[in-house]
Amino acid sequence: MEEFFTWIGQTLGQVIRFVVDLLTGFFANIGSAARGFLDGLSGALGISPSLISLVVLVIGLWLLWKGFRALMRRAILATLIWLLLGFVVLSWLIY
Repeated sequence: MEEFFTWIGQTLGQVIRFVVDLLTGFFANIGSAARGFLDGLSGALGISPSLISLVVLVIGLWLLWKGFRALMRRAILATLIWLLLGFVVLSWLIY
C-alpha cells in the first residue's frame, strides 16, 4: 500500500514539474518574442526602441485615429486639427 502512495506522489510531482517547466518556457519565449517585435517595429520606423518613443508612437497613432473618426463624422475642422497634431507628434519620432 505504501508503494502505491509513493507512486502517486511521484507521478503528481512529475506532472507539476512538467506544467511548471512548460509555463516557464512559454513566458520566457513570450518576452523574447515581444522584445523582437518591438525591436523590429522601432527599426523599421527608424526610432529608438525605448519606452518613451513607443509611448509617443502610440499617442501619435491615437491622434491620427481621432482624425479619421472626425472625418467619418464629417467634421472637417476637427479632422484637420487631429491629423495635424498626429503628424506633428509622429514627425518628432520618424526622421
